[in-house]
Formats: sequence, C-alpha cells, structure tokens
Amino acid sequence: MLYKAKIKITLRPSILDVQGKTVMQALGNLEFDTVEAVRIGKYIEMELNEESEPKAKERVEEACKKLLSNPVMEDYAIELEVVERGQNVEN
Repeated sequence: MLYKAKIKITLRPSILDVQGKTVMQALGNLEFDTVEAVRIGKYIEMELNEESEPKAKERVEEACKKLLSNPVMEDYAIELEVVERGQNVEN
C-alpha cells in the first residue's frame, strides 16, 4: 500500500533558534509588531510503499533517526495517510 508521510522537524525547546531570532528581528523591522515568537523548522513529505501502516511508520521513524533529523537537537512528528494511486507527491 502507498503511504504519504508528512514529517515536521523542529528544534527542541531547549535549543536556541538563531534563525528564528533573526526572522523575528526582521519581522519587527518590517513593522510586524504583533508577532510574539518565531521558530524555524523543516517540513518533509515522502511516499513509501509498505505492507502496513505500522511498517510504514517504522520505516519513516528510521529515516528520521538516521538522516532527516538530528536526534540531539531536533524533535519530529510524523503524520501518515494512505495515498490513492495517481495522487503521488510531485517532484
């Protein structure tokens, strides 16, 4: 079965987000005065063909741990959905 994994990767709350602070300052300079905080992260979509949802989640977890995230500094959240044939992620 074909699954789409939507992966959100964010810095752990204890890690200083230098990029987020820079964006926050730039927003202030552009008079976006109501913005209270900015955190920068990554969003990844991938499709995989696995026999079951638990197996698909296991493979995505493995990819996150080995390549997509830095487990020392980042957390990730995975959302899986079944993809009907013909509705693939565009490259």
